[in-house]
Amino acid sequence: MRHLRWPLLLALLLAAAVPLALGGRALPAELGRFPWPLFLGLLGMILVSWNLNAARIRLLLAGTGRRLGQRRALAVLMATEFAICATPGGAGGPVTQVALLRREGVPGARAAAVYAVDQLMDLVFFLNALLALAVYAVVRAAVPHPGWELALPAGLVAGGLLALALLLRHDRAVIRGTGRLLRRLGLRRLWGPAAARHLLRFRRAVRATLRLHPLRLLAVYLLCTAHWLVRYTVLYIVLRGLGVQVDWAYVFLAQMLALSAGQASLMPGGAGGTEVAAGALLGAVMPLKTAATAILIWRLVTYHWYLVAGGAVFAWTGGRALWARVSGRRPKSEHTIGPAEPTRT
Repeated sequence: MRHLRWPLLLALLLAAAVPLALGGRALPAELGRFPWPLFLGLLGMILVSWNLNAARIRLLLAGTGRRLGQRRALAVLMATEFAICATPGGAGGPVTQVALLRREGVPGARAAAVYAVDQLMDLVFFLNALLALAVYAVVRAAVPHPGWELALPAGLVAGGLLALALLLRHDRAVIRGTGRLLRRLGLRRLWGPAAARHLLRFRRAVRATLRLHPLRLLAVYLLCTAHWLVRYTVLYIVLRGLGVQVDWAYVFLAQMLALSAGQASLMPGGAGGTEVAAGALLGAVMPLKTAATAILIWRLVTYHWYLVAGGAVFAWTGGRALWARVSGRRPKSEHTIGPAEPTRT
């Protein structure tokens, strides 16, 4: 647990220090201009986006014969979001969601498949969004440097889709290649028949999930679209609250690039890298002090609030045993996060 505590503390310091450094002495005055009653509305938007994501999980599970109530799905989603924000590169997210879904009686491979398909929907949405932004940038010239600003995230999204497609289509080659790589690295004990079987079960579960009724998958995609539109509108509303007139499409793209830069830093929640990248992109179209203020408020809503509210749910649903799994240690009492009785809905 300790080896994750210090990166998280550093991330919290960076998330606050970068906007403070960018805004300088003008930051308090800029914060005073923001209509703080609007802050409650922004938190309400995050609650809406969480419920949209929870509905996605419910739809995917219901299609496989598993029923989960909205409150239970919301708890799973909030705990997962906390784990994503609290661990380097978001590595704790899938571990948390799979562990909590297993408590609801969902097999491990099926739970992992639901998470993977959920991420696949995100990638498809961002690819479509980038195509729409490319057309919009040409027509309205809303993006200052559309070449690299659109090509970079498009390459990342396309790479993610290609990797998942290769895993599903050439899974046996992936299994053999992974085994050989780990043996060469001296990690032979991490790979064996059991690990290969788990990967095969996961692949079968993903394929079964993707074979759900097209209308169900379309509904999941529409919920995915609504979730990201709500979440990526938060920064736009913050800027409007500060009196800044800026194109929504540019704000959307700036968030994509900033969050990608943050993930590349491997800091919990992308702290530091996200704020620096957002400051560079927003500072190009508005005063830097205003950009710094907007970034600080935006991250309070979309990062710190995830840690506070999601952390409370995380502690309620799993506590120390679940954190032990997220931190890579075996929990002392396995039964606290093991399979539980199915929930009635």
